[in-house]
Amino acid sequence: MLLGLSYLQFFSYYLNRVEQHGYHDAKPGQHNHTFDFFGHMAQAEWDTLLFFLGVILAVGGLGFAGYLAQLSGWLYGDLGATPANIAVGVISAVVDNIPVMYAVLNMQPDMSLGQWLLVTLTAGVGGSLLSVGSAAGVALMGQAHGHYTFMSHLRWTPAIALGYIASISVHFWINSAVF
Repeated sequence: MLLGLSYLQFFSYYLNRVEQHGYHDAKPGQHNHTFDFFGHMAQAEWDTLLFFLGVILAVGGLGFAGYLAQLSGWLYGDLGATPANIAVGVISAVVDNIPVMYAVLNMQPDMSLGQWLLVTLTAGVGGSLLSVGSAAGVALMGQAHGHYTFMSHLRWTPAIALGYIASISVHFWINSAVF
């Protein structure tokens, strides 16, 4: 991430130098604006970005402490792959689908291709059951400033839950050969 930010800063510097020396094709009466990368970064929702960073670090800490291995043994060993993957989707609605999928990848359960496709489906669709379960929902709440809230998203939860169940059913129907 820092390397990408560094590249953007160098690109910003380059664009500003080109504009200072007049190497652009400005038309008369046209005002050129300088490219201010850090000005745009200052307007970003840092609390949202730090939220995701904190959740990823928390998942890493749980993995380091051995809790992910215990959870993996219970979910995928005792429950089985299909119920575990469906539960992962519901869990991703509460936590967030990105760190939940990161946790599943760190658990490294032994599953068939169909089950891996199922867990990616359930983490993505299940994350939308609540607005805090998806990066898009968190970002939208951060940008909407009170117009789109957690409570306003809850009215869509029954429709999303129906889509969640339907997507799992269609997945089993279409991809039955890979299980």
